[in-house]
Amino acid sequence: MIPSMTVGLLVFLGLSIPVGIVLFLLGFGIDTFFSPFPLVRGLGNMVWSTSNNPTLIAIPFFVLLGEILVRSGIAARTYAALDRWVSWLPGGLVHANIATATMFSATSGSSVATAATVATVAMPQAEKLGYDPRLFSGAIAAGGTLGIMIPPSINLIVYGFLTQSSIPQLFLAGLIPGLMLALGFMAVTVLLCAIRPELGGVRRVFPLAQMLRALAQLLPIILLFGIIVGTIYRGWATPTEAASVGVFGALAIAALFGRLDLGVIRESLLGTVKVTAMIMLVVIGASFLNFTLASAGLGAELQTMLDGLGLSPMGLILVVVGIYVVLGFFIETLSLMVVTIPIIVPLVVAAGFDPVWFGILMIVLIEMALITPPVGLNLYVVQGARKSGRMGEVMVGAVPYVLVMLAMVALLIAMPQLALFLPETLR
Repeated sequence: MIPSMTVGLLVFLGLSIPVGIVLFLLGFGIDTFFSPFPLVRGLGNMVWSTSNNPTLIAIPFFVLLGEILVRSGIAARTYAALDRWVSWLPGGLVHANIATATMFSATSGSSVATAATVATVAMPQAEKLGYDPRLFSGAIAAGGTLGIMIPPSINLIVYGFLTQSSIPQLFLAGLIPGLMLALGFMAVTVLLCAIRPELGGVRRVFPLAQMLRALAQLLPIILLFGIIVGTIYRGWATPTEAASVGVFGALAIAALFGRLDLGVIRESLLGTVKVTAMIMLVVIGASFLNFTLASAGLGAELQTMLDGLGLSPMGLILVVVGIYVVLGFFIETLSLMVVTIPIIVPLVVAAGFDPVWFGILMIVLIEMALITPPVGLNLYVVQGARKSGRMGEVMVGAVPYVLVMLAMVALLIAMPQLALFLPETLR
């Protein structure tokens, strides 16, 4: 059943059928041919119980927060401010791409939104200042992936919902690896541009007075991040409550530093509805598919198969990593998460691994899927913002950053405390 389901998934996706619909179709197929009783009779209750979970209410709030910051011009101001602070490094403005993606990730929660925001703001600068288009665009695609690692992260909310893990603990666990990835991206950029200076364009040094004035554009975003994450960690607010406070803060920042009018609010609300509807369709479709898989005995079948391999706990993790790397080439990231979590996570936890740690490891692997062809969404987002050049340039430019992610996977496996230190310290 596992091979037939995988083939069916790839065929449906190849036909450009929306991912959420594909998940429902697979669930109907398994229900018809493999399930011992007709599960479709419970479809209405399944849809209602999944969509009625209060944890998921945080998703539209975080999406709206990011939409407001983008459409009001705050993201462009943040980019210009960070340009003054990091463009002196080898690689110049490439570091501003990564730094802006890191800061915007701390409020957006979405990798695609982060990549689209930075690409829209940064791309006009690439040709004007003589940057290598491959490295410049690859850095934006890679920096955008931080949106699902650095809290607040929509993907971590979905992981916590599906595994019944603590979302505040997951947010804490993602902070150090997320910042390490950002520093790793900057380090590999420095290395490449030190070896081949022509890749990095012009290094610019700004007067200290300009740098200090630029802080005025950064402090509101830093304060907003502190309010959102701080209230969650201190136990003063749930993720949903903190997200609603974040929306109010974004509106205030947009009114004071950006542009806030009825047009911006209307566009932000419309964008939020579109993104939230897409996410919820995938989550609900995956819930139905996972229910049919469990009823048809797939979990037991997979457990029997892995037991037959005689793997050690570490061997199991390496096999799981390999599965995610391969599937990441072909399956959209949120779909990959929601389809595999109910099957893989119980096996990993049964082998003695912490579900919070595994959540962070999975997110790094999901991040890699965002910048690996042929289905890497961030690659297409950045190419769309370029409006010229070949797609292959973005793919080649992302390769060094994929290697950084692989190194982070190895570090998390070798040193789980990178993810578990903050949750255990502040528990």
